[in-house]
Amino acid sequence: MTFRCAAASLARADDLAGTASTVRSFLLVEHSGSWGSDALRDARLPAGLGEHLARGGRRAGVRVLLVRRPGRRAEGVGIRVFAARAAGADSWLEAATLSSPEELRDLDLDALGAGRSPGLTPYDAPLIAVCTHGRHDACCAERGRPVALALAAGRHADAVWECSHIGGDRFAGNLLVLPRGLYYGRVDPDSALEVADAAVGGRVSLDHLRGRSDLAMPVQAAEIDVRRRLTLTGLDDVRPTAARTDGDVTTVTLEADGRSLEVRVRRVLDAPQQLTCSALRDSPVARFVVDARDRGPSPAGP
Repeated sequence: MTFRCAAASLARADDLAGTASTVRSFLLVEHSGSWGSDALRDARLPAGLGEHLARGGRRAGVRVLLVRRPGRRAEGVGIRVFAARAAGADSWLEAATLSSPEELRDLDLDALGAGRSPGLTPYDAPLIAVCTHGRHDACCAERGRPVALALAAGRHADAVWECSHIGGDRFAGNLLVLPRGLYYGRVDPDSALEVADAAVGGRVSLDHLRGRSDLAMPVQAAEIDVRRRLTLTGLDDVRPTAARTDGDVTTVTLEADGRSLEVRVRRVLDAPQQLTCSALRDSPVARFVVDARDRGPSPAGP
């Protein structure tokens, strides 16, 4: 039987909480053709453009993704481009339609990486990106494409895009909601509709949440724990305010439901496993063990 990392992860019951890639700035570029194994290197972009975007993204701290409408249908005339900054309540999303891919060279990636506008137009609706990058990992295509097609067939058709690798192959289907940087895993066509409904309604769907990309992984796990214990689904119902790390333990302070909560998160490494379909060696499986304490009501304001 062919090994599939998503099926193996599900059988081990790997925890989703605290596994979102840590990224604050995103650039999404429409490219409806084949992406290859390494999207920016292998896609048929104009000569040198893929390397320009990859190098600029690394330097500026911007995750550059290729996107296309589900089924590889082109969006229309021009190339759609999105820039997003994940920063809690201060998150933002911008968009533009370029007439030529060469215009991508003029985008200010350093500004985007620093949290400033690269000069596109504000975009008010959430964007839903589903990883379908099968040449990177088979599970992403096998589990991601049905999710993207289901969303495209319904009320979220305008919001959904297929995207290249976003991290966490073993949690496929993976879905990213921008601009908030919300990562979801083990999403199927039915649960994807719930996630998309929540995104449009300004809420977080708790069952498949991996974390917020603008937070460190232990802080992601702490926020998810608080949300689940208090059943808080509003985008800004939980606000991490401080974190300090000592070895494998991170103590996180959060404001939620009128209280200040302190959550101790311990990072544990379980036995090595094959974590992607094509991995050549096993790697430890990281998970987070949470110990929470309620610090009582928050001090009254002035």
